[in-house]
Amino acid sequence: MNSTKTTVKAAQREPAEVIYREELDKLVAMDQGPVPPGWKMSPRAVEKFLVGDEKLGIERKFVADRAMVTRIIISLCTNRGCLLVGEPGTAKSWLSELLCTAISGNSTLTLQGGAISQVSQLLYSWNDALLHSEGPTRRALVPTPLLRGMMEGRLVRFEEIARCPQALQDAMLSVLSDRVVVIPELGEDGVILAQEGFNLVATSNSVDEGVHQMSAALKRRMDFEEIRPIRLLADEMDVVLREVRKANQRAGIEVALDEKVVEVLVTLFHELRNGQTLDGRSTDRLAGAALSTAEAVSVAHAASLNAWYYGGGTMTIEHLVHHIIGSALKDQPDDRRRLKHYFETAVAPRKGDHWQQVWALRTLIQ
Repeated sequence: MNSTKTTVKAAQREPAEVIYREELDKLVAMDQGPVPPGWKMSPRAVEKFLVGDEKLGIERKFVADRAMVTRIIISLCTNRGCLLVGEPGTAKSWLSELLCTAISGNSTLTLQGGAISQVSQLLYSWNDALLHSEGPTRRALVPTPLLRGMMEGRLVRFEEIARCPQALQDAMLSVLSDRVVVIPELGEDGVILAQEGFNLVATSNSVDEGVHQMSAALKRRMDFEEIRPIRLLADEMDVVLREVRKANQRAGIEVALDEKVVEVLVTLFHELRNGQTLDGRSTDRLAGAALSTAEAVSVAHAASLNAWYYGGGTMTIEHLVHHIIGSALKDQPDDRRRLKHYFETAVAPRKGDHWQQVWALRTLIQ
């Protein structure tokens, strides 16, 4: 007699409000600060959730200047949206998710600019079956995440807003200025007023300039903050190690992470991204690769998987270099030359076993 085995599949990644449920509950319970209308916690508690509080056991989730974090939080207290601008991989989307989680308790009300090509995807559409049987009613209305955020008083994420056509960006002006959406088909019942707690936090990659011009009118209704790459190597190391361990745990693998090996990865990305070595010497920047902290996490995780499935369970320099090259060399032919030059001028002179192992593997980029 054959027996069937049922496999329970887990989500690859849960939203921040699920991952950090205990921290959120703790902050709400201990929060004694004034809470803005419609928010789950005070601005000070939101800031602690983002940048961490060692005494309270709150993990640091975002590395940035505290003053900038405060400005972003305060801007969301106003009736102006907030636009996070920066290079790819600077954790703009992660920051927007954390803000929505702490402020509204829900980070899933999200619009993707590149997927929006008509007003119905931006504001609302209709359930065709109900529309046919009942006519235009509230029950037949299918609100988008933006309209739901207005109706429920929640923060809404608008990812890659510069990928949304300008005409559709302008359709949001009444939302941000008057805090209202009018649905003509519903008559007097079609005036949707934004509830307390509603606001918009948008993101845009600086390299996306020119995909669509940002609406000038929309710009005037949003505060801008530039999210820059992590400045200090030690902070970037901390983020990469923490996130790789989490990724490995989710993948069900147990790989020994040599911090010296990870330091090589972070140093390479740091220097190639900035066009300068840690001791101040100029070097070439790669044109086709972001080499962000997020990319470093992906590379280290891939090297961990390589070590788990093909090696002895310990990530080595060889595992790492293979995946660094795959990440650094994309569609820019000159980047191979730039990477070779970096190896010759920045890697070769360095002392230490790990750097000598990196230099020995330079033939991989021939």
